[in-house]
Amino acid sequence: MSYPYQLKNFEDYQQAWQHSVTDPEGFWANVADHFYWRRKWDKVLEWDFKQPDVKWFTGAKLNITENCLDRHLGTLGNQPAIIWEPNDPEERHRILTYRELHNKVCQFANVLKNNGVKKGDRVCIYMGMIPELAIAVLACARIGAIHSVVFGGFSAQSIADRIQDAQATLVITCDGAFRGAKDIPLKSVIDDALMACPSVKKVIVCTRTRTPVSMLKGRDVWWEDEIKQVETMGNPPVPAEEMDAEDMLFILYTSGSTGKPKGVVHTCGGYMVYANYTFINAFQYKPGQVYFCTADIGWITGHSYIVYGPLSAGATTLMFEGVPTYPDAGRFWDIVDKFRVNVLYTAPTAIRSLMGFGLGPVNHKDLSSLTTLGTVGEPINEEAWHWYKDQIGKGRCPITDTWWQTETGGIMIAPIAGVTPEKPGYATLPMPGIQPVLVDENGKEIEGNGVNGNLCIKFPWPGMIRTTYGDHERCRTTYFATFENLYFTGDGCLRDEDGFYRITGRVDDVLNVSGHRIGTAEVENAINMHAGVVESAVVGYPHEIKGQGIYAFVISEKHVKDPELTKKDIMQTVARIIGPIAKPDKIQFVSGLPKTRSGKIMRRILRKIAEGELDNLGDTTTLLDPAVVEEIKHGKI
Repeated sequence: MSYPYQLKNFEDYQQAWQHSVTDPEGFWANVADHFYWRRKWDKVLEWDFKQPDVKWFTGAKLNITENCLDRHLGTLGNQPAIIWEPNDPEERHRILTYRELHNKVCQFANVLKNNGVKKGDRVCIYMGMIPELAIAVLACARIGAIHSVVFGGFSAQSIADRIQDAQATLVITCDGAFRGAKDIPLKSVIDDALMACPSVKKVIVCTRTRTPVSMLKGRDVWWEDEIKQVETMGNPPVPAEEMDAEDMLFILYTSGSTGKPKGVVHTCGGYMVYANYTFINAFQYKPGQVYFCTADIGWITGHSYIVYGPLSAGATTLMFEGVPTYPDAGRFWDIVDKFRVNVLYTAPTAIRSLMGFGLGPVNHKDLSSLTTLGTVGEPINEEAWHWYKDQIGKGRCPITDTWWQTETGGIMIAPIAGVTPEKPGYATLPMPGIQPVLVDENGKEIEGNGVNGNLCIKFPWPGMIRTTYGDHERCRTTYFATFENLYFTGDGCLRDEDGFYRITGRVDDVLNVSGHRIGTAEVENAINMHAGVVESAVVGYPHEIKGQGIYAFVISEKHVKDPELTKKDIMQTVARIIGPIAKPDKIQFVSGLPKTRSGKIMRRILRKIAEGELDNLGDTTTLLDPAVVEEIKHGKI
């Protein structure tokens, strides 16, 4: 199997990018021609950024699972599709070939149908990183149900919000999950969430940890029992549901700058083409290679680059249940050594954390199989980039430092491994099909090199967001209303003298903590739920492991007698409402917050204090009470 649209050298890249800009429809039609369509498109692209209204491959019919599974059976049926490495290295790993995966997806698709799921229904999936998670995702896509995967670290309240928004009718979960030294009680969290979710009629529970769980008669069923029932029926074949290219494939919730998470919607045709194209090119994937993305399928990285991108390319994708430091800090390197991993894609947070353990865990591990390294989730700092390049890649492996978002569906700006130049800390050049621009605060394009601005994209690409579920106006105002006729990424960006792009961080009120996007408003809402809190303001600050840490300034109702205990109580409240990933790293009690006379909190000032820039706060005379700033400065943690 070869990939006719794989770029081989820099000249290839330049030609492809030029073609994609001068004739985008011709460019993407050429790529899309290599997939299996039940019916070809009438029109490649229709678009209007004002509405916004974007349609790719109008009139085309397909099912993404036929492209991820069925079309490979003749040539790759016995090749590993998924290698699964459990949390406990003593437990046996599992390998599913393309044929086995296809069978299991069809089986579970039957289970979904038996439980009343039909095309267009929303299914919430809240599971640990086991092969059944990928099977559940693909089974939904096979019958045309819309999956909404929720990361297995979110709280009951966060899950309830997402289920209510999507009006999901069925939930798929596990009794529990293993993550490092922890057992996570997934089913009991779901039970708490469902107290507020009348739309859910059925819960399918997969056995993993053998944790005792409550099973409600008529609502809760065991995965294994349901599979037996399908086997008893003789495993009836499940033809893939015919989907329109613009039918919804999945909803994935992401934090916004307002408290309510927003459901990013991706559709079947364009997303498939884009996830596949970027996977094959960014990583320079070669048939037969073992590819290891360390993300969780609860995030977009797992959707695009563990499931849909690799499987549509006939790749071998490795899923890992655990964490990089369990049972010790050599776990990633053990996995690379054990499975002769060729491509490793991980987060700068993980790299920085592993750097802290020194070279002991790396030494004596055979990493010679590696050909390509990748990073995702946030910009990687230079020190971590060099450590990754020298100690893990042994100076041989190109690094693709990828910039993209839940909303973009796939990699947007990144060095194409070994094809385009790389530069530490830089996402470098756009993928073919991507037209980035920098604009000032008035939306005027900033031309030339050696400039800074707001990063926008001026032309549609197949993997882009179509809407926010149930609230199209929110999609318009968040991404398309700030600057006319442009998709606004929310990121600041530098374009250097060579024309390379470097992401400089969020310009809206969204934090990037360990590669997870968390809205400041969401954290503030959770802190304010604590009984003793009057008001709070949250900002990000540089954190040597996480990239950004969460710094909370909190006004309490009365004098805090035991600050440490109260801080723990507040953190517990945030963990219950959002999940442990949103717990503040620092909490400072204050008597007031810097506000303008109209009542707006000046987060710019708080951000500078949190960053330690105490002498460079700018003009504070316009504040309602400038003295508050001095008090906050003196109390800085």
